[in-house]
Amino acid sequence: MRKKVISLHEKLYNGDIERLRTPERVARLEVERVVALCLDATDLKSVLEVGIGSGLFAEAFVQHGLEVAGVDVNPEMIVAARRFVPKGDFREATAEVLPYPDDSFDLVFFGLVLHESDEQLKVLQEARRVSRHRIRILEWPYQEGEFGPPLAHRLKPTEIADMVKMIDFTHLENIPLTHMVLYRLTV
Repeated sequence: MRKKVISLHEKLYNGDIERLRTPERVARLEVERVVALCLDATDLKSVLEVGIGSGLFAEAFVQHGLEVAGVDVNPEMIVAARRFVPKGDFREATAEVLPYPDDSFDLVFFGLVLHESDEQLKVLQEARRVSRHRIRILEWPYQEGEFGPPLAHRLKPTEIADMVKMIDFTHLENIPLTHMVLYRLTV
């Protein structure tokens, strides 16, 4: 009997990249509102987006004057992000092993990625390592919804709070949006 080998990143997005940028999806994600809530400090100059996707949020961060870097496990997403944000520093990498030195970014942003991670605590520890002060996590609320993953794949606010304590962040704020939740972690 053959043993099934499970890929660490079997949740890789394989759909049409343009589908990630439809006006309906952009509106549902509240991109501009999310970015404004992420930029709650005036001293931000750089952001790392973990799970860059098509570069939708990266493009918005650039429009606010930030230097943008991003990682994704899907090489097609890196190509797409570069198409929309040519000056971004985008690299193929996992969220568990970020290819940047300690304290590289003012802000680390996750856009609907943390719940997809196989090792969520390790992902947040890596984000903490490369972040100087702030992590922002956009996630699905812990409730059944018309959009997004099933409830079993969503993160409970208590799970996020427990992980935040383990990575030595002193402040966690939970901001409900129309369809999502934004968690603001600050040292």
